Amino acid sequence: MLDKIPNDKEMTDLLGQPLYNVWTELCQLIDTKYDMDTLWNKGYREWVYEYKYRRGGKTLCTLFAKENCIGFMIIFGKDERVKFEAGRENYSEDVQKIYDEATTYHDGKWIMFKPVDTSMFNDFSQLLGIKRRPNRK
Repeated sequence: MLDKIPNDKEMTDLLGQPLYNVWTELCQLIDTKYDMDTLWNKGYREWVYEYKYRRGGKTLCTLFAKENCIGFMIIFGKDERVKFEAGRENYSEDVQKIYDEATTYHDGKWIMFKPVDTSMFNDFSQLLGIKRRPNRK
């Protein structure tokens, strides 16, 4: 847990205005489709902040922030990997490549994206749909 949640200015200073806009749009995309609890933490390794979307003890996805960089991570278990593989042609080549290069651990495939714009957001929305059906209209 963090002692203090970063405000808009602190996040803008860390990410830069263009990436902060991407961050807020990504959060908005998730917030409009999912009713989730959110949790701010200190980032791990090189990341300054971690922002998790969770519900019922299960994590949907995690956003990370560091200087001039955003991370968007989703972890797929075995069944979710099967679903992705079955429809992989529906995703951009960039998303397929990042998926293929992601490390698979005992608890799942940890897929980290570093978006610089909103071009992968449709893919992100589909990936989140594999993880959990949207619970907002």
